[in-house]
Parts: sequence; C-alpha cells; structure tokens
Amino acid sequence: MKEQYKYLKIVEWSEEDQCYVGSIPGWLSKCCHGDDEIKVYRQLCTILDEWIEIYKKDGLKLPIATNRDYSGKFILRTGKDLHKALSVKAIHEGVSLNNFLINKLRRIVSK
Repeated sequence: MKEQYKYLKIVEWSEEDQCYVGSIPGWLSKCCHGDDEIKVYRQLCTILDEWIEIYKKDGLKLPIATNRDYSGKFILRTGKDLHKALSVKAIHEGVSLNNFLINKLRRIVSK
C-alpha cells in the first residue's frame, strides 16, 4: 500500500477563499487551492507524496496515520462531577448517557 493512502485527504469549499482547498488533518493545513475539486485533490496527493519523500530522506518518523478503520468506540475520562451532571441531563431528556453524548457531538461536528 502506498504511504499516502494512510492519510486522510480533505478537499472542501472555502467560502472565505471562494475556491476548493486541500489539507491533510494532523499534518498539513490548507496547502493547495483551486476552482476544480478534482485538480485540487490531485495536487494534494502530489504534495503529500513529496512530504513523505522528504521525511524519509531526512530520516524523520511519519505522522500517525489518519486514514484507518475506526471502531466507533473511545474512552473519555470526565471526572465524577461531570459524569454525574451529564447523566442527569441525559435522564432529563429521557435518553441514555451514550445517546445524549452522541447527539451533542453530532451537533458540534456538523456545525
């Protein structure tokens, strides 16, 4: 598998810039832009390949892969007081703590 497949590549429309911008989360911020989404994606892949080669040439460790399978589970340590407060809010809404938190997180991510 090519090294570049291990990294998420995001191309999104920027209202501010009025064009598509490409980035590699956790490694490269907005590093290319253009009017054609496919061309920006290809440019982003080229930039990523170049950075991978630079890291290898310089003997640097590549950043942690971001394009991987996610289990859908993660552990979050909140402390007792926050755990209780969140549980009470979930009870007030008539849902499990898990569903309460999933709904809150979805709202945050979709903004």
